[in-house]
This record gives sequence, C-alpha cells and structure tokens, in this order.
Amino acid sequence: MAKMTFSNKWGRVAVSKTPLTSDGQKSAEDAVREMKNAAKAPGGEDYRERSLSIHGLVCARCGRDFSGMNRQLLTVHHKDGNHHNNPPDGSNWENLCAFWHEDVHSREVLSEYLGDSAGSREVSLVYGGSPSAESSGILAQKLKQALQKNKS
Repeated sequence: MAKMTFSNKWGRVAVSKTPLTSDGQKSAEDAVREMKNAAKAPGGEDYRERSLSIHGLVCARCGRDFSGMNRQLLTVHHKDGNHHNNPPDGSNWENLCAFWHEDVHSREVLSEYLGDSAGSREVSLVYGGSPSAESSGILAQKLKQALQKNKS
C-alpha cells in the first residue's frame, strides 16, 4: 500500500510507492524525488524559497507584486542557465513571473535557432540602468519614470 503524507505548505501531497521492479532499479517517482531533494539546501530549504526571501515576491521584469495566493506564478530564473549554480547570496537568481520566464527562455531558443552568438538581448525594465531608445521602447521608459516617482 502507498504511504501518503499531507502538508499544509501550499497544499502539497507527497506519495511514496515501492519500486515496481525487483531487479534493483528505481521507479520514476523515486528518481524525481531524489532530484528534488538534491536541489534543496542542507537546511532543507530549496533555492526557490531562498530566492523569494532574498529578492522578495516581485517580478524583476514587470514589477508585479505577488502574495501568498498567487506566489506559484513567481518563478526563479537562473541567469547563467545553470540550475546547479545556486550561490547562497542569490547572485545567479532572478524572480520572474511565469509570463516573463517563458519570454526569456523563448528568446534564448530563438537566438540559438538564428545563430546569434551574443545570446538573447534582454532588458530589465525595472531594475536595469538608464533606458536607451534602442534597447527599450517608450512604454518601458514611462514605466521607469512612474516607478521613480513612486519611490520619491
């Protein structure tokens, strides 16, 4: 019989089953569980939770705030593309909403397809430096000005 454990942390349910094969091979569920546990820090906290605590519940591209109700839409993007590079200071992480995360990865795929050696040309609208006319549009400039007014 399967062992089930319930958690109050975002309603997750963990199911553990014994491997179906008797020749010593792991089941797919066991392999996935091991990969998830390998991504966790020694203290049991995974890099997603550390990134959310360091960078806050806000998308680094669009500036949208997230709460406990919709925090699953906020994802962690690895800037260098290496999911095993998880420094404790969070310098390789960027919190992005699901829409911007998909946009970033689709730009990378498109640039690889087109043979662009420079990679994707990304512009951070919220946290970047001064916007230039060629790297960001007028909407991005107005958004930056509005955010600077709110800080004052």
